[in-house]
Parts: sequence; C-alpha cells; structure tokens
Amino acid sequence: MSFSFLPDYWPYFRDGVYYTVVLAFLTVVVAVIPAICLALMRLSNNKILRFISSAFIEIVRGTPMLVQVYIVYFGFFGAVKLPNYMLFGFMNFSMFLPCIIALAINSSAYVAEVIRAGILAVDRGQTEAARSLGMTQGQCMRMIVLPQAVKNILPALGNEFVTLVKESSICSTIGVSELMFGANLTRGATYQTMGPMFLAAGLYLCITFPASKLLGYVERRMRRGDAR
Repeated sequence: MSFSFLPDYWPYFRDGVYYTVVLAFLTVVVAVIPAICLALMRLSNNKILRFISSAFIEIVRGTPMLVQVYIVYFGFFGAVKLPNYMLFGFMNFSMFLPCIIALAINSSAYVAEVIRAGILAVDRGQTEAARSLGMTQGQCMRMIVLPQAVKNILPALGNEFVTLVKESSICSTIGVSELMFGANLTRGATYQTMGPMFLAAGLYLCITFPASKLLGYVERRMRRGDAR
C-alpha cells in the first residue's frame, strides 16, 4: 500500500470532503420539510392522507437508494436541461441538484418516521390541555407539540447527517465529484487500489467520528435538562 499519489491527487480528496459535507448537510435541510408533511399525514385522521404517506415511505424505504438516484438523475432530470456551471468552483450544479433531490427523497422517508416518533413522545396531556383552552388542532400542533418534539428529533437528525455522509458515496456513480469519486479517479489513474481506498475511509471517519461525539454530547445535555 502506497500513498505516493498524494502530492498530485490530494486536491481531489480535499474537494471531495467539502462536497460530501455540503451534500449531506443540504440533504438533511431539504428533507426536513417533506418529512414534516409526511409525518403529519401519518398522524392525520384522514385515511387517504395516511395511505399516501405510508405508501410513499414504504416504497422509498423498500427500494435501493442507488436505484432512486438513477431514476431521479436519468428519469426526471434526463429531460430537463440544467445550467452547467460550477458552484464554489468545483461543484457541478447539473449533477449536484439531482443528487440532493434523490438523497432528500430517500432521507425524508426515514426522517418522517423520526418526526412522527418525536411527536408521539410528547405527553398526550399537553394536547388535551391545549384543546381545553380552545386551541385548534393546528394551533396545538404548531405552538405546543412541535416545539417540544424538536428536542426529541434533533439528535436523530444529527444521526441522519452522519448516515448521509457515508451514503452520499452512491452519488459517485453518476459522476458527482464527492469523496468516493476522488478515490476512484485516483485509483483508475495510478493503478493503486489500497492507498486511495484507505485514505477515503480515513477521511470519512474524520468526518463522522467528531460528528457522532458532538451528537452524543448534545443528547446528554438534553437529557440533563429533562432530569432537572
């Protein structure tokens, strides 16, 4: 195993780290809005809304992410001409946007269940007290339940970010220049396999390990507040 490729190919790994982190962060942000809608639909008394949200979640969770990325990129965006310019000097917008949407669709199905669990974890007495004061269902959800559910949801959203950092490697299959794409490019150009793969694994670990420790700290702080 040799790392002699580093002087010439290190910029691919550096840009890949930036791309991976931005991709994971924006995916979580974009996925939250449809996830909230899906969670509220799952909790609705309307059978049609419950069926639609349940069907969407089961379909997304029951199919491979790679297939979803291909469907979004070659299917939905195959007929759409996106502007071909570079974001931040190294991110190709025409590939970046489809990848964000594909990952967000997949992530929203999982985040929706996290949000639903966070809402259900709020004491039902809170809802009953709010309704007894004359609040509507919407006001109760917006002003009483959701603010309390956020504390239950945030740690799980952080875990979703850590997961997406690793799963974003799938986007390398459509030419997105994230970390795994840089490793494969280096491997193909230098005919060195182990060095680029170990370097990519180490960089993924450097991203996910501190993030996991930070999430653990935040979660402990939140639990300490509950104990008080």
